[in-house]
This record gives sequence, structure tokens and C-alpha cells, in this order.
Amino acid sequence: MHKSMGLDGIHPRVLRELVGELTKPLSIIYQQSWSTGEVPEDWRVANMTPIYKKDWKEDPGNYRPVSLTSVPGKIMERIILSELSW
Repeated sequence: MHKSMGLDGIHPRVLRELVGELTKPLSIIYQQSWSTGEVPEDWRVANMTPIYKKDWKEDPGNYRPVSLTSVPGKIMERIILSELSW
């Protein structure tokens, strides 16, 4: 699967390569967000792009939306989902 950078300009590969340096700062942000119930605004914004599926290009129903969001925000979503699913 192709991974794209979000609106923040951070590519997932950068996060993987800098995991040792970013773990603590991101952990602080995640904990603060969890305790306050607030999510950084940049993590709530997505860039939606319509991707053509098939048939007539003039029909809006023949497109599917793809959203590019912040990679750290996606990580936080997975953490929350795992806590709620446990």
C-alpha cells in the first residue's frame, strides 16, 4: 500500500526513521490530548480528493473520496481505537 504524507508534510517514512527521537514528544501530545479531550487542529483537517472509479466521469457517484490526514493524527486514532476495542 502506498503511504502519502498528510497536510503537515510529514511522510510516514520520516516517522519510522526518527521513531527514537519522536516517541517522547508524540507521547506527551497524545497524553495531553487524551486528558483534555482536545485534538490538535491540524490533525482534524483532511484534504479530500475524488478518485474516479468507473463509467461516466460526469456522474459524481462514480468517484470515491480519499482523504489525506496527518500521520501523527492517524497514529493517535489507532491508539484510541485499540483502547476502546480492548
